[in-house]
Amino acid sequence: MGIRHGGRAATSARFIAARHGAKPHYPHPDLVPILDDTKGVVIWHEQIIAILARMTGCDRAAGDVARRALADPERLPGVETWFKAAATERGYAESVVDEVWDTVKEFGAYGFCRAHAAAFAVPAVQSAWLKAHHPAALYAGLLEHDPGMWPMRVIVADARRHHVPVLPVDVSRTHPEHRVEATGNGGWGVRLALSTVKGMSEAEAARIAAHQPYTGLQDFWQRARPSLPIAERLIQIGALDAVKGSLTRRDLLLQATELHRHTRNRTTADGQLALGDTLVSPEPSGLREMSSRERLSAELDVLSIDVSQHLMEHHYRLLRELGATDAAHLQRLHPGQRVLVAGVRASTQTPPIPSGKRVIFVTLEDGSGLVDLAFFDDSHERCAHTIFHSGLLLVRGTVEARGPRRTVVGEMVWDLEAVAAARRDHGPQAALDLLGHDTAAPTPAGPGTPKPRVLEDGTVGATLSAWADLQPAGTRSADLRRLVHRSPGSAG
Repeated sequence: MGIRHGGRAATSARFIAARHGAKPHYPHPDLVPILDDTKGVVIWHEQIIAILARMTGCDRAAGDVARRALADPERLPGVETWFKAAATERGYAESVVDEVWDTVKEFGAYGFCRAHAAAFAVPAVQSAWLKAHHPAALYAGLLEHDPGMWPMRVIVADARRHHVPVLPVDVSRTHPEHRVEATGNGGWGVRLALSTVKGMSEAEAARIAAHQPYTGLQDFWQRARPSLPIAERLIQIGALDAVKGSLTRRDLLLQATELHRHTRNRTTADGQLALGDTLVSPEPSGLREMSSRERLSAELDVLSIDVSQHLMEHHYRLLRELGATDAAHLQRLHPGQRVLVAGVRASTQTPPIPSGKRVIFVTLEDGSGLVDLAFFDDSHERCAHTIFHSGLLLVRGTVEARGPRRTVVGEMVWDLEAVAAARRDHGPQAALDLLGHDTAAPTPAGPGTPKPRVLEDGTVGATLSAWADLQPAGTRSADLRRLVHRSPGSAG
């Protein structure tokens, strides 16, 4: 657990050292009763109020008024004059007064009361205990109640890293809410909720859960009575895979359209089954199965979660070729080393800092962990647009140490999808050439004359037009920007 307070950063180290046996420092014996439980380190608002009252002779109400004034630059000089004069008059040495004032004035920038800290500490300890002993229950609760800043896909990725299975949406087993479910190996996993499906109403989720299990698409259609868009989304993410037999998801999508056409003029009440025999053919239509990339794109569009595989898996070969470092191995690098890192942009924050200059803090999630980056003012002209307008980022920077953790100060950033497209269309050298530019190229250009593109249809063995795979702009991959946490004031 970390310590956050209004004092200088070095006081955290002093507090931790004192907790581990180092001798605490007290500016004056009168302050021992006030600072004894925090080992001589000022952490709480209550301590500031008590220090002001003890050293100046004022009551605690006046001490709180003075504490609030610390945050006002216009009132701060007056508070300083009053404090030093009153404390000196009460017999405190000038060195003691100066030392205490240096600590007190820092609380004008940031600080909070003891109760506020306890309100954070209690759930933090409880969550740590749950993660150690009942991780599946913790992840189910986090997904259900969404108490923090991380997108759901980041929580799912963390569950995977801690060996907690995340079970996909299944129309015969999934409930309206996220639940813990026993797995075949004697452990526990988290079953994703029906409520996660885009556009799913509470009434539709309740009907689906009430009539479980199902034997096939027609049974599901007639008893759960989903709308056509919801049925299509459930099919796309594999929620009917357990009952589709030899059919493909594309077969089911075709059948759902047929079922909708057959039944759109018929009405049934809750619990009433529609009359009629089999309305769709149980035989495959010959439509090919969705590719892994198409399945992943469907999951991101419908659930905002990459369930079947991690979003970065399609890029691992490219990142190995480029020499990128993942989050798990970043911790082994030394401060000052140059590095390439990549991942899904999980959060973007631009908090105010004392210098007034803007710093963009970004967290990437790459499947092995989280990478924290900072982009300072001198990099914004090159980097800011790509940071805020791309979901997958490739970043060049310098490793810095923040305690035991390693962070990266970003110098240049690229849209990873653009680099992957260059590699796909023109080969590995084109991707390397793109990284040689200090400004993002509008279109990646390959060296020499590009080789002609040849596309084959694996289903029928035919050679297709070289550009048969063209799609409308923006449809090659899901819009990942909506999966990112953005802090207030962030342009992202």
